[in-house]
Amino acid sequence: MGKLKLVDLSHPFGQGNPLWPSNGDFHIDRVQHMPMHYRLLQTFNDFHMHNSTHADSPSHVIPEGAYTHELPLENYYGDAVIVSIPKKRWELITVEDLENATPEIREGDIVIINTGSHKYWGENDNYFMYSPGLSIEGAKWLVEKKIKGLGVDMQALDHPCYTYMIDHGPGPFVPRLIDEYTKEFGHPPIEDFPEWEPVHDILLRNNVMGFENVGGDIEMVTGKRCTISAFPLRWWKGDGSIVRMVAFIDEDDVVPGVTTREYKYGVY
Repeated sequence: MGKLKLVDLSHPFGQGNPLWPSNGDFHIDRVQHMPMHYRLLQTFNDFHMHNSTHADSPSHVIPEGAYTHELPLENYYGDAVIVSIPKKRWELITVEDLENATPEIREGDIVIINTGSHKYWGENDNYFMYSPGLSIEGAKWLVEKKIKGLGVDMQALDHPCYTYMIDHGPGPFVPRLIDEYTKEFGHPPIEDFPEWEPVHDILLRNNVMGFENVGGDIEMVTGKRCTISAFPLRWWKGDGSIVRMVAFIDEDDVVPGVTTREYKYGVY
């Protein structure tokens, strides 16, 4: 048995962070800096918690749902399984995919799904517009399995056509997505995806934590069981929070040959 290894499953955030289509940008100001003050002090302006790797709280989608400060820390920590379910453009993660996942998904697990989408993390159509997503039946299956949490390496818990990128809620934020889908399938996406963020609703209404934009060194632990922590900021009445998701795993169990991921952008 080897030493305990901590594996970062978080994307970075900062100036130039990739943004979900409806999110406004945030700005980092250096109010004190080395040449003048001989210290660095930064402030965050117009900050959006649903950026980079983050957790959604029930209040994000459910009226009178629990806020971040009301959720126990145990929701963000526990036994986990990281499963590989490769998916292509606009594909759905099905019940069959979940049933056949290895290692087996167990009651009480934090389930992390690696579809391969995390490799596209950035401001591009592949990541945000053409993402796969969990099916409604898959979400119900996970609730019946009594999992603790679900993390996905995609733009959201829901398929992009279940969001207001198309004509749901205040949408469409990305009208061209409707045109592209209609051209490819011969009918508008609303016919195949009539509900608005149903997976969010199914999971969060049943106290299943939802983690979005999982990434970092996920390839090091895919196909493994481990322990995961992804703690939020102690935000009073928060609807979610950026998290630092970390897998705790025996170094002998890490997938061999996987190197630490390098990101081409960051803060300053």
